[in-house]
Amino acid sequence: MGLVGSLQLVLLLALTSTATGLIIPLEVEQPPTIITHTSGPIVALPFDNTITIRCEARGNPPPEYRWTKDGEDFVPPYVTTDHPDGTFVLHNKHLTGFQGKYRCHASNKLGTAMTPEIELIVPSMPKFPKEFNFPIVVKEGEPIILECNPPQGMAPRQIYWMSSALEHIEQDERVSMGTDGNLYFSNAIQNDTRRDYCCFAHFSKIRTIVQKSDMAVVVKSLKPGNESADAGNATQTPPARIPSLLLPSGVQTEKVLLKGEDLQLECIPQGYPTPTVKWMKMGDKLPLRTQLNNFGKLLFISSIDESDGGKYMCKAQNSAGEVVHYLDVIVEDPPKWETEPPQSQLTVIGTDVHIKCSVSGKPPPDITWRRNGDLFIDDPESNKQVFDDTLVLLNAGAQDSAVYQCEASNTHGSILANINIMVMNMAPRILTRDLQEYAVVQGEDIVMNCSVFGSPPPNISWAKDETLEIAKGERFLAVGGSLKIFSAKKYDSGKYLCFASNTEGNSSVTAVLDVKDSTKIVYAPQDMRIISGTTAQLMCRAEVDKSLLGAFEVVWRKDGEKIPLSSEENSRYFMDNGMLQIMGVNLSDQGSYTCIARTSLDEDNATALLTVLDVPDAPKNLEILELKSQRNICLSWVPGSDHNSTVTEFIVEYEESQWEPGRWKELKKVAGNQATTEVALQGHLNYQFRVYAVNVVGPGPPSEPTERYKTPPAAPEKNPENIKILGHLPHQLDISWEPLLPIEHNGPGLEYKVSYRKLGVEDVWTEHLVKRPHFVVRNTSTFIPFEIKIQSRNSQGWGPDPKVVTGYSGEDVPTAAPRDIAVEVINTTVLRVSWTPAPPATVRGHLGGYNVHWLRKRSWLEPNKILDDRKMLSFPGKRTLAVVPGLEPFSEYILTVNVFNKKGNGPKSDPVTFNTPEGAPELVPILTASNAQKDSILLVWAPPLETNGILTGYLLQHHLVNETTLEVVVSQETNITGADTTQWQLWGLEEGSLYRFHLRACTRAGCGPPLAQESRTPVTAAATGVQRSNFLTQGWFIGTMCAVALLTLVVLMACFVRRNQGGKYAGTPPPSSTQRQDMFPMEKVKERENLHSVVESQPMNDDTFCEYSDSEENPLKCGSLGSLTGDEALGESVSLVDYANVGREFNEDGSFIGEYSGFTHRGSVSEPDQG
Repeated sequence: MGLVGSLQLVLLLALTSTATGLIIPLEVEQPPTIITHTSGPIVALPFDNTITIRCEARGNPPPEYRWTKDGEDFVPPYVTTDHPDGTFVLHNKHLTGFQGKYRCHASNKLGTAMTPEIELIVPSMPKFPKEFNFPIVVKEGEPIILECNPPQGMAPRQIYWMSSALEHIEQDERVSMGTDGNLYFSNAIQNDTRRDYCCFAHFSKIRTIVQKSDMAVVVKSLKPGNESADAGNATQTPPARIPSLLLPSGVQTEKVLLKGEDLQLECIPQGYPTPTVKWMKMGDKLPLRTQLNNFGKLLFISSIDESDGGKYMCKAQNSAGEVVHYLDVIVEDPPKWETEPPQSQLTVIGTDVHIKCSVSGKPPPDITWRRNGDLFIDDPESNKQVFDDTLVLLNAGAQDSAVYQCEASNTHGSILANINIMVMNMAPRILTRDLQEYAVVQGEDIVMNCSVFGSPPPNISWAKDETLEIAKGERFLAVGGSLKIFSAKKYDSGKYLCFASNTEGNSSVTAVLDVKDSTKIVYAPQDMRIISGTTAQLMCRAEVDKSLLGAFEVVWRKDGEKIPLSSEENSRYFMDNGMLQIMGVNLSDQGSYTCIARTSLDEDNATALLTVLDVPDAPKNLEILELKSQRNICLSWVPGSDHNSTVTEFIVEYEESQWEPGRWKELKKVAGNQATTEVALQGHLNYQFRVYAVNVVGPGPPSEPTERYKTPPAAPEKNPENIKILGHLPHQLDISWEPLLPIEHNGPGLEYKVSYRKLGVEDVWTEHLVKRPHFVVRNTSTFIPFEIKIQSRNSQGWGPDPKVVTGYSGEDVPTAAPRDIAVEVINTTVLRVSWTPAPPATVRGHLGGYNVHWLRKRSWLEPNKILDDRKMLSFPGKRTLAVVPGLEPFSEYILTVNVFNKKGNGPKSDPVTFNTPEGAPELVPILTASNAQKDSILLVWAPPLETNGILTGYLLQHHLVNETTLEVVVSQETNITGADTTQWQLWGLEEGSLYRFHLRACTRAGCGPPLAQESRTPVTAAATGVQRSNFLTQGWFIGTMCAVALLTLVVLMACFVRRNQGGKYAGTPPPSSTQRQDMFPMEKVKERENLHSVVESQPMNDDTFCEYSDSEENPLKCGSLGSLTGDEALGESVSLVDYANVGREFNEDGSFIGEYSGFTHRGSVSEPDQG
């Protein structure tokens, strides 16, 4: 909107001055003005199908057109509806008849405008005339001119001299072509004789080459005495000839050129010896831009001006004399306007009008005046007079309004100007429509137009419509017919009145201004660094005036270019709600991204820099430099682009063609800030090297590999590593090692020297040379220490001195058992075992540890039933003490110990028999409360599944519970001494109360954990209470409840059997058997409960977590210690090492509880008292 307003402002300013160009709105009647036309000359090319000659004018009324050709009226033969103006089209077939000079005339009732002459040139196809060329016969030393006379045609034209075989005629100081196309020979020689001199003319614009007929030249040699002879006879050197000019002729030449053209001055001499040409400018130096071409015969100066004019001289000279030629260069100009063409004028009646046609040119142009296209005749008696280059209209009237033409011409061309002269008086006419609406955003400038036409020029003023106050102040500027408001405010909205007046009248219109909120980006895109191949998201959000939402859009540009947003599947750019997404970012996406939020009135923009991180480019120029030796080299390279992520390291890789051709391996890592590295190479290898760079994105591509680099052979630099000494059989020593890598051989013939001797016994080494990486020493003693060393060698020599390692010959199973086995029962499930170790010599190998075996022979609850429950626990390492958990209470056991090594187990010790004491029973499996009366409840239960001793009875506790606070109000306990008792009727209960019951089973060792149950005594009611009492006392109901209890007991026993079939478990045994059997009072029971809960809350020590086994073949495995370095089966066995320490006590779950007292059994332990 602002741009349009500014343009109209310029137009209005133009109307206020007669000294500037006049542009009158088309709403006002006016004479024609030529606005476009074809500039001549027009050259019709053969491949042009049509020629269009344009002429378009504006005026009111619309102008009519007519054409003249060579000064005569011309009716165009073909005018299409595509060109409703004066344009016409000529077809190629008939162009020849239309060659000439055309002029367009545009007329209406107020005048006629015309164009300069438009020349149409229709060149004919160039061709050489058919002719017969007689041979040119000359004597040796005489000049020759071969005339080309090329045909005229469309420039540019190039001339070539060639043979019939299309070989160029060689040119030099003696033979050269002139600018006229002729071939000049300063003097003839025998080699000039030939019959196929051909001139070719090339017209590149019309893509045509024409050829002249062949010309023949015969050069006769000279006999002694200057007489001619055949070429076969002896010749002599031609006589010297004084130079003369073949081109130009005469003594002086005049050359006229237009300013800006290229100057070419030519002097082609003849004479013998071949003359040389020199150039000079009389009275001055040659211009610095002077070029001497064609072997010094052509002087060339590009784009000459007046200073290049003057007299030039060329001098041709040889040993016989010289000749000079003068060339006068005259620089002229076609007509041109000194400042600008005369401008159209609008003036009031009665004023004098001056039309000045200021032109220059050389020679001085002639000025011709026309009125409406007709020649203007100067009449001193009228009001129209011509004074030199000025036309004056005195006291001009309306009849003097017309189109005047000024045409200036000289020998080099002409120029023409149409000048519209309008003489009138007219009241202001406002051309801007009334109530024109303008919109602008806050802070921007706005121009409200008031396009007015009138004569004399009207005065224009602006006022705010509501107040009719003149719009003024530093933010308001009235220029011409427009009002410009700087930095518009919201309160500037409203109506404005434009008032125009002159001596002929006045007029006014209203403009409406709406100031809107500006568009503002509130969330600008942020600079980001992103890895190539991922998705970039640039966010841009803006606030915009609600009334402009329909025209609001967000546009993204990258580096100033609009980003093509496409819905096609292969497009990588997507925009949604202002966010630009770039899928699969690559390096080409790096740059500056600008978000443009715009409406029809304004825009805001924000820019973010997107930096794409990618893997580094491959290094370049990888080179090898030798250092001290051929096996110590330096690699250098030029790093490639890091693609915005600093190189962290370079990886140097190698490939060798002997052992693993084609496989690249890492040789060395180099810091990212270095581009050289020294590397030591192995011998006898044919290397290639390459380097790649690494940054945070990843590794880049490798460089081009180097040329092959071969290293000489050398002795090995290292010996085998990872020497292993094993004894797979009792009487042999198995030695193996990790062989040298092929690239570490350093030369051919690699082998190993194996040396061994008994440690501390032999001084002399036994040596063997082998090629394979293993060796067996046979017939050794069992488990004897040896010293071993292995040294590598090849055809070039020995490797470094080897290190000595120690190992043992093969092991065998132990031959003796531990002695003095002692058993100390700690509690009902844990015991301590001690023994005297077997003699070291009988172990016959690395001591693996000790296996403790125990057999549960019987349970004293069923003494007549013989059991065969076998278990084993492994204790690695050298020890004499171990703790065995997981025993069953009140049972008889048999225990043995054996030592083991890698080869297997030794014999078992003498068995030891011992007993475990009674323990507290397990939890009662079921407890039900039934037959509730107002003061009694019947309790029914099942005995514990495991009594862990002889069941002596039950401890029953019942608690009266406050139903609101759930707190115990009154507690009582009852000792039930009958072991076979499974129900109990409690009396003396309160009516309608809630009771909680705890029942424990008891042995002589104590009572087990309680099972809880709750029940309520009923509230007595008349009918309900009696009916319930009768119902609950029915025999069938009591029998049903007992049957349910019995079924529940059977299910629990089945679960117990299934649990005993499992392999792994960790249990919490009942309280210690050291408790007194008669601890039945409430205080003692609570104390036992607290102790039991503490034991359960303590997790088992890592050293006590074991796997139980039901047989000796599957020993119990503890998970606390690592495996032995023996065979695989034994290596998995671990033990409870820490339990063997004397002075600690174990709880029933194996955890320590402090000082204790117990029985220590050695040998056979007597059976406990059953009574």
